Amino acid sequence: MKDIFGKALLDFFNGHYTEDIITSTSISAEDELPLIYLFRTFSEMPPLEKKALKLAKGTVLDVGCGAGSHSLYLQEKGFEVKAIDISKGAVAVAQKRGIINAEVLNILDETNAFDTILLLMNGTGIFQELKQVATYLKHLKTLLKSNGQILIDSSDIKYMYEDDDGGFWMDTNSNYYGELDYFISYKGEKETPMKWLYLDFNTLKLACETVGLNCELIAEGSHFDYLARLS
Repeated sequence: MKDIFGKALLDFFNGHYTEDIITSTSISAEDELPLIYLFRTFSEMPPLEKKALKLAKGTVLDVGCGAGSHSLYLQEKGFEVKAIDISKGAVAVAQKRGIINAEVLNILDETNAFDTILLLMNGTGIFQELKQVATYLKHLKTLLKSNGQILIDSSDIKYMYEDDDGGFWMDTNSNYYGELDYFISYKGEKETPMKWLYLDFNTLKLACETVGLNCELIAEGSHFDYLARLS
């Protein structure tokens, strides 16, 4: 990983902003990801993120913290928060913004226990592929304290396969339709392509049941997105 995402966050934080990140997937065209959005305040966050942050309790692990906006809000509210990300640049920015405990770490390498684990901004993305969901869920389960919770969001992207007649053109012989290749570029430099998973709620719920986790639908967004609580 070249950490292009981290470079972009550092540029923005250090006042060197000139352009935004360009993203695309195996089923969608290029789109801009405004860097300022990654530094949003609570009032600027979408409803599902606000809901998740309001449901946080006890000690909190913010997985894939990015620039640290969620962690910063909770820390300012008095929560003990640990923010982790695999991007060195992102963690550096989170630290510079004042996150007390921010670390470059893959979630599968985390060993501490928490009351709340946050996986937001399509938190299922880090699972990468459907076949890896159980592995991640089993590990996340070991990180929960008694009566702990995992707050995770995603979207059912089935709508992206809909044709003009209202039918769907998905290949039933191919992989799960939420498995995408994700591409990032910034200032002409391309990141190594990565796997990214969007998971519909029913599939998430079934996966949770297989590993002994309860999965509750907390809220639904306006565009096929949802927030779930696992316990």
